[in-house]
Amino acid sequence: MPLGNTSNTAAKHRKARLLRAMTLLAMGMTPVATWAQTSADTQSLDTVTVTGTIPTYGDTPPPAFAGGQIAAGGRVGLIGERDAMDVPFNVISYTSELMENQQSQTLGDTLQNDASVSVGLGFGIYGEAYKVRGFNLTGDDVAYGGLYGVLPRQIINSDLAERVEVFKGASAFTSGIPIGGNGGIGGTVNIEPKRAGNEPMLNLSSGYRSDGYGEVGVDASQRYGDQQQWGARVSATRGRGDTAIDDENQRDTSAVVGLDYRGEQGRILLDVGHQKLTLDNGRSSVNTGVATQVPAAPDASLNYTPSFGGTALETNFGMVRGEYDLTDSWTAFAALGGNRTLEGIVSATPTLTDDAGNASVNDFETSNHIDNFASQAGLRGYVLTGPVSHDITVGYSSAYRKFDTDWSFLAAGTTNIYNPVDLSRPEGTPFVGGSVTRTRSQGVTLSDTLGFIDDRLLLTLGARYQELEIDERPNADSSNRYADRRVTPAVGAVFKTTENVSLYANYVEALQDGGTVTDTTAMNFGQHLGIARAEQHEVGAKFDYGNLGGGISLFQIELPSAAVFDGVGNLDNEQRNRGLELSLYGEPTPGVRLFSSATWIDAKLTRTQDGNEGNDATGVPEYRFVFGGEWDTPFIERLTATGRVLHTGSQYADVANDLQLDSWTRLDLGLRYTTPLGGADWVWRAGIDNVTDENYWSGASTSFANYLVQGEPRTFKLSATVEF
Repeated sequence: MPLGNTSNTAAKHRKARLLRAMTLLAMGMTPVATWAQTSADTQSLDTVTVTGTIPTYGDTPPPAFAGGQIAAGGRVGLIGERDAMDVPFNVISYTSELMENQQSQTLGDTLQNDASVSVGLGFGIYGEAYKVRGFNLTGDDVAYGGLYGVLPRQIINSDLAERVEVFKGASAFTSGIPIGGNGGIGGTVNIEPKRAGNEPMLNLSSGYRSDGYGEVGVDASQRYGDQQQWGARVSATRGRGDTAIDDENQRDTSAVVGLDYRGEQGRILLDVGHQKLTLDNGRSSVNTGVATQVPAAPDASLNYTPSFGGTALETNFGMVRGEYDLTDSWTAFAALGGNRTLEGIVSATPTLTDDAGNASVNDFETSNHIDNFASQAGLRGYVLTGPVSHDITVGYSSAYRKFDTDWSFLAAGTTNIYNPVDLSRPEGTPFVGGSVTRTRSQGVTLSDTLGFIDDRLLLTLGARYQELEIDERPNADSSNRYADRRVTPAVGAVFKTTENVSLYANYVEALQDGGTVTDTTAMNFGQHLGIARAEQHEVGAKFDYGNLGGGISLFQIELPSAAVFDGVGNLDNEQRNRGLELSLYGEPTPGVRLFSSATWIDAKLTRTQDGNEGNDATGVPEYRFVFGGEWDTPFIERLTATGRVLHTGSQYADVANDLQLDSWTRLDLGLRYTTPLGGADWVWRAGIDNVTDENYWSGASTSFANYLVQGEPRTFKLSATVEF
């Protein structure tokens, strides 16, 4: 029984549907049609939905589509979990079943399945960074159950997630401004916590990946009470060993406990987690430096970063959520969460000094202490005004961060990315610095989705009032404070042409910190530039034929950025991304499951002050294709073959468009065998990522400087899971 859908609540919803049916009859109206939405965890189940019903949403994710790999829907910020066919946005989710079968280790491994998302590394460090629709999204700005600032930063382990939900497009209206500073322009990512199901579960697992990394894990859940109203789930993983990159060693521990209560009118959810990761001799990205062309990628397993490079990250986090049904059609909700993170980074990024692969290396050490706190509260309701329905949400959300950092810098020597030298830690007096930054983002969202023609036409109107406050203290004697506020509108429409096809369109905006004037020649050097406002226009179509689903969307996003004109810093630069997205998923025939997507993006610098107007934006591939699927072989019962092809087009690593990365293709293959043994199901998985061991630059990271990110080498993965 999904959370929040108790028998008592279901009875109330049936009563509400009956009342509306009586109202329609009294008005002499006849419903135009009944509408079928199809979704199931592993098979197609046709469910007839009576027009005018109170929608189900909140914290209950939509069920998985046919095949169990994709859920056609996800969390739409404060509006809650929604079916994709009912919202004027592009939202899709990846299930824990897909993550387990692909043996995903991090969030980035899972997001590789979406052609609208590119995965790379952050600013000279070892944390994952993403681009959605060609705009930056950092690991700091990934939500947990809809809350920003709860999850670990930099690297997020896949085993913390029940769902990975991708909302594509500008998200200020639904989610506000994330506190990490990069996110919400091209889209957002939300991780849904693990929950106890109706049946008891105990899974024990072990795994291995080249060249010596082993891990063990446990995932257990149980429900209690005469109506199974209490639930508990515990998931923990421990791993350590050498990776497929030469001399790189990783130690990883993660654990999460999820408790829940579902009563007749209220639901309460509590999640507490811990993640600790240590990476020794980590391979970092490569700074392009003074190179006049992109160098050929070194051998995929070669580690060209000195052995003193690495990172240590430890995060403790927690979140409590609650919902309470005030009436049959109104629900109050609230959530609180936060984390404490301790992070140490020793960055030894090679910076190219010529076109032959020679590079300088610095010892850049950073120590971060980060405290986050986030909250939400609001009401969701359903109202009828004659033949028009109203699906209303009013909600407040906030996020606060205190970021205390200290750093030191010292030159370490020279190396070559093809013939690396293992440099020693430098000695001497480093250049040191530090700062404390406090960021507060808060706002109120009001949304009303009006249903016409028995909810065949859904019109969403809304706005968000948003505040952003930043207090930067480079030292104890100075403070640079800034505050700004904006109202951002949203308009969207969905028209259900048939029971299987929805057309949609939207105009929404994204908001983010416009940053500080960094050009020392500007008269307002050091001044904050306020909130940058991006505009999005999007049209598209979605289809759901039971066993097969997908969609198409066309979008344009325009984002202003910092510039200096006539000696004054402002937000007069602009990047415009236009794109086309396609998706196809489901189980078209028994035993064959697929998930595929494609994205083409034309990312242009439409307005600049440095002569680069009209150039392609950096770090945005021209196109990206993902073709993945599974096949239950007919010749060996319970044996499944899996495969995935990733293809990414060329992209530029500099604004002058002199440094162009080649396109690349990666092939991943695997097998899965399931057999009953000793009263349990044993699941054996074997996989190879980058089967052909391609040497390639996977992308260009462009935060503060131009970085080349190398693709992972061929990696063998084995795992065994016992499911009791």
